[in-house]
Order: sequence, then structure tokens, then C-alpha cells
Amino acid sequence: MIEFRGITKRFPDGTEAVRSFDLVVPAHTTTVFVGSSGCGKTTLLRMINRMVEPTDGTILIDGDDIAGRDPVKLRRSIGYVMQNSGLLPHFTVAENIATVPVLEGANRKKARAQALELMDTVGLDRGMADRYPSQLSGGQQQRVGVARGLAADPNILLMDEPFGAVDPIVRAELQEELLRIQREVAKTIVFVTHDIDEAFLLGDQVVILEKGAQVAQRGTPDEIIEDPATDFVASFIGADKGKRALRLKQTPHGTVVVDGEGRTQGALIEDGART
Repeated sequence: MIEFRGITKRFPDGTEAVRSFDLVVPAHTTTVFVGSSGCGKTTLLRMINRMVEPTDGTILIDGDDIAGRDPVKLRRSIGYVMQNSGLLPHFTVAENIATVPVLEGANRKKARAQALELMDTVGLDRGMADRYPSQLSGGQQQRVGVARGLAADPNILLMDEPFGAVDPIVRAELQEELLRIQREVAKTIVFVTHDIDEAFLLGDQVVILEKGAQVAQRGTPDEIIEDPATDFVASFIGADKGKRALRLKQTPHGTVVVDGEGRTQGALIEDGART
């Protein structure tokens, strides 16, 4: 479990990126920070592994104040996946995945074997193990990034807009892969995005942030969609313009479900269940 208590972050230029932020991130679930650019969501994420230090307040992991932990050891114990993968260009796929275990003293042969197993986990062909990042597609690079984040078998996985730089089809595939992986390994995931649909798809807990990391609303996707707390939230999720409303539409091939903009969201089968 991760707990933020009264977290504030002011940068040297006087910018207050985060102001008096409180939140509990339950263990073995996915919490998504979502908001517009500059609202403080990435700053919050990077304070969990001490890449950014808070000005005031306390962050606890399983009840222990992380301020008392060695920053390097803390970072190596927490998986981190970023946009554009951040792979080392002169390392092969297997070497990139095995980076943290090797730094921690793991035998290289054993670390490679584990890397190959993680390639299976994230849906990468083992034949790519000796390729370099430049020889991979954007989606493949992101899968390597996820595998690297899992390599030290961390309890916590931080993901900073990891799917933001790939095309919509690949993004959808990566989102589904992440849901599958989370069902299998049940990590405590903190995920940052500016895409509310991605947040609702992936998050057990969704935290909608305004400027200064002020919490506009937090809850399950269902809770937020069914009862937006403020006009800002309603606008942010598209409820104020009916984008979240669903209706049935008859077509020559059967009944489909469409949203407020007329886009098909699914079809109805004979017993009325949505597919």
C-alpha cells in the first residue's frame, strides 16, 4: 500500500506543482492519475520512487516513510515504465530487460533466462531477444519497457503515460496486455495518463486531478461516470455533452449500442447481453 500524507511540491522557481495531496493507493490494484498537462500527476508519480522529493509531507509504503530509504535501492525495488520506453540503445532486448537484476548482482545467465520468460509474459517473441531497440516497432519497444519494469519482481509498478506515443491500434493492444498481466501478477500499479477513456479502462481507482494536483474526484470508473462530483469532472469525462450516454440502435444486422456521438460501442446478442 502507498499512502500520500499532506504532500506539497514547490519548485525553485516558485511553482507549486502539488498542494496538500492526500491519497491511499490500495495494494495489488491499479490507481490511475488523470488530468490535463501540468496538473501535477507525473510529479506525484515520481515522488513515489524519490526521483522528485516533496517539499512537505510524507509518503509511506506499507507504513514505512520512504524518506528514510536509500533512493537508489528504492528505485531498483520499484518498476518504472515511461513514455517512449526509455530503452538503452546499445543494449539488446534481453539485456535491457535484465538491467536491474544484473545491477543487483544477479548471474547474467540466470538474468537472461528470466528476461526470456518476461518476453513471454508481455507477448514478445523470444526470437527478438538479441535485437536492438532500433530494430523494433514502437509497440514492441513499449512491451520491452513493461518487461524491464517487471524484471526485479517489484511489488509496485509506476507507469508514466507508457502508451501515449504509439498509434491507437497498438495502444489498445498494450492496454489489453496490461490488464491481462495485472490479472496474473497483481502488482500495485500507479498509472499516469491524460486520456480519461484509458483511465476508466485500466483503473480500479481513478483520481481526476486539477491544477496543483487538487483532487476533483476519486473513485471507481462506475462511481465517477454515474455521479460526477463537479461541473469540471462532468466536462472532463464528457458527461455534460452526453458523450457517456448510451442508446440502442437498430441496424440491418441486429441491435447495437451507440454512445452520445453515435459511435458503436458494442452489439446485443439474443439474451440481451452486451458483447
